[in-house]
Order: sequence, then C-alpha cells, then structure tokens
Amino acid sequence: MPSRPKPPPESEIEESFLKGSGPGGQKINKTNSAVQIKHLPTNIVIKCQATRSRSQNRKIARDILAERLDELYNGSQSRVAIVGSVKKKRADSAAKKSRRKHRKLAEEKARAAGLTLPETKQVQEGEEVDEEEFEWEVVDEEYHDESNEIETPGTKSETVKVDGNGHDLKEPPVDRQAVIQNKQDNP
Repeated sequence: MPSRPKPPPESEIEESFLKGSGPGGQKINKTNSAVQIKHLPTNIVIKCQATRSRSQNRKIARDILAERLDELYNGSQSRVAIVGSVKKKRADSAAKKSRRKHRKLAEEKARAAGLTLPETKQVQEGEEVDEEEFEWEVVDEEYHDESNEIETPGTKSETVKVDGNGHDLKEPPVDRQAVIQNKQDNP
C-alpha cells in the first residue's frame, strides 16, 4: 500500500482562519478556529472545523487536501483508490461468506427433510456456482425416492407426500368463502 501523501508546499497554499458555525455553542462561534485552505494551482478549497483547536483543524485540512491532490494526480493508483478497493474486496468477501453460510443452512434443512436443491435452480437465480459448494447434492437414498414420499419419524408410521419444494401434497386448499356461505345456507 502506498504511503500517505504529503501536503503540498506552503507556496501553493492560501490559508485563512474563519469563525466556526453550527453545533458547539458560543465558543465555536466566537473564535477563528475553522481553517479554510485553497490550493492555488488547482483551486481546490478545503474547509475544516472538526475540532475546537485551530492547529488540529489546520493539520486535518492539510491531510484532506493532500489526499484530494493524490487522487487527482494519480487516479486509480492513489492511496484513496487502493484503500477503497481493498475495503470493497473485504466487503464482497464477507457478503459471499454470509451467502455461503445461509445457503449451507438451507441445504441442511433440505437434507433433513430429504430433499435436494438442484444446481440449476441457483444458476437460474443468477448466483455464481462453485463446484466445491455442491458436495451436498448426494443425498442418502433412504430419505429421497422417486415418488417424493418421505416417512416422518414419530410413534406412528405414516407417509407424507411432498412436492419438489417440500410442500405437503394434501388435499387442495379449501375455498373458505364457499364453506362459510354453505354454513349460512344450511344452519
């Protein structure tokens, strides 16, 4: 990573001290602690009133000006751009890790129910498919057979039919309005 950019020489800077504004009370409004720096060759103006101290504001404003000039002159090779790309890579990696974690959780739930989630479904959703992530596709045959029937563990041995999404294939849903109307007609 490149070192921090150095502020420009004093001859290229016009510096003025202003009264602050905004929150901070009467003290910040009475003193000339805010710093305004103008870089003469590029006409970039930086104003800083981050602290109540004039010297700290001056240092902060010079650092900001140095970063802006570095970004202007060096473009994608500047420290700001490199730090930004590193942060973006870290965020993307964390997001990918999170997606992988949640996908594994869904896979474990599907495996417990005896279902498989086909690779094609995730490809259609637009996610990247890594070969290493699909080791889970082999499911024990005792939990999944051709007719999509699953034996539910319990005291009774009963068979529940499910579709490919794991939903029960019981009787079709009842039209509640028709049932209510029927009860009203036949009391």
